[in-house]
Amino acid sequence: MTNFLDWDAVDLVAALRGGQLRAQDVMQATLGRIAVRNEAVNAIIDLRPADTLMAEARAADEATSRGALHGVPLAVKGLADVKGTRNTEGSPLFADRISTRDARFVGLMREAGAIFIGKTNVPEFGLGSHSYNPVHGVTRNPYGAGYTAGGSSGGAGAALACGMVALADGSDMMGSLRNPAGWNNVYGFRPSLGYVPREPGGDTFWQQISTMGPMARAPHDIALMMQVLAQPNPRVPLNMPKQSWDLSGQTTLNGTRVGWLGDWGGALPMEDGIIDLCQGGLSALQALGAQVTPMDAPYDAEALFQAWSDLRAFALAAEMADMFEDPTRRARLKPEAQWEIERGLAMQARALHQACVTRARWFETAADIFESCDVLALPTAQCWPFPADWDWPKSIAGVDMDTYHRWMHVMVPVSLIGVPAISVPVGFNAGGLPMGMQLIAAKGNDVALLNVAHAYHEATRWPQKFPPNIQNA
Repeated sequence: MTNFLDWDAVDLVAALRGGQLRAQDVMQATLGRIAVRNEAVNAIIDLRPADTLMAEARAADEATSRGALHGVPLAVKGLADVKGTRNTEGSPLFADRISTRDARFVGLMREAGAIFIGKTNVPEFGLGSHSYNPVHGVTRNPYGAGYTAGGSSGGAGAALACGMVALADGSDMMGSLRNPAGWNNVYGFRPSLGYVPREPGGDTFWQQISTMGPMARAPHDIALMMQVLAQPNPRVPLNMPKQSWDLSGQTTLNGTRVGWLGDWGGALPMEDGIIDLCQGGLSALQALGAQVTPMDAPYDAEALFQAWSDLRAFALAAEMADMFEDPTRRARLKPEAQWEIERGLAMQARALHQACVTRARWFETAADIFESCDVLALPTAQCWPFPADWDWPKSIAGVDMDTYHRWMHVMVPVSLIGVPAISVPVGFNAGGLPMGMQLIAAKGNDVALLNVAHAYHEATRWPQKFPPNIQNA
């Protein structure tokens, strides 16, 4: 009989609601597993005191159910505010900062009954897909301790893979939900922009290139978390309408049209074996009835990357300029953060306008493609998880990477236009390191995409069949 910590989140919630499990039993088991497994990966940081957590679990058992996550232990990504806990964002500038409020999405999870046990590790300010920082150290891959778990939601991905949490939140600006999901053999879902509205207080009109989203070991768990997170907010301008996130439970994909983009017509260098594993994932879709068709590159890859990198630099500079303009604080920022801010502050209006135009034209092009295609597919990464002591890979397949994020180019087509995408596991290389594949749909077709992922999951069940080789607990 499997340990209930390895159950799907929907089954764990059902057992808590039905009285087959108590929240205090789940919490005690969770803390025990963290004690045994977290040292190997350093995924959970700022763990709250056990006595406090057990008291909160007992209170949950004694209370009327508050919602979809009642009694479920969760660790929030280390970039978000959780009232009364430390929020360092991985920066020594904020090593002692205590949050005085919950971020809106954290408040939604709290209202749904979640119990917050701590945080999950991230890169400094969430920059780069490798979760290391000078405050909390590096998060390591559960499938190979010498390698990265990805990022910026790397702590979340590793914690899920290790069964230290059943659900996780994350955020995705360039690929921070999808990349670590692929590298930890779990699922990461970037929803359509507007389903999880931006946090009030900053620029909520123009800056629409990042979003919150869930990570899990099964697509129906993703849907469970979306029921909680996808709440329109009248205080911000971009909202998608509220809807049901109930999945159909379909196990076939008859008639589903999948366009395979591969390496984007040769524009994206890929390490050996990645395309082959993704084609294996496509074969699984075909076996379920999907029609898979290879596609030519639909847009100039370099134009997309240029637009993306300009918009990203502009957004980051706007948010971080105060730190950069103080010489003492600037010296404590990671070099990649300084580079982004400097680029953004120097940007000309014409370059910014051109980036916006490229973004608009690509959205139009993608919309046309989705008239004759239900799902697009791309690899989740262009390289395998790299050594944990690297900052970022300097070359892929013999091609030099000219920026710290160029190696994530494969994420840009989705991130630039805010359409939904889910990273699904596709297997492992000869060294046992995982890889994923992005499945992408038209904006607003999030539930239909999750139904495709659910059918794929029922046929493959990669996370359940191949857990990491961590000490048994």
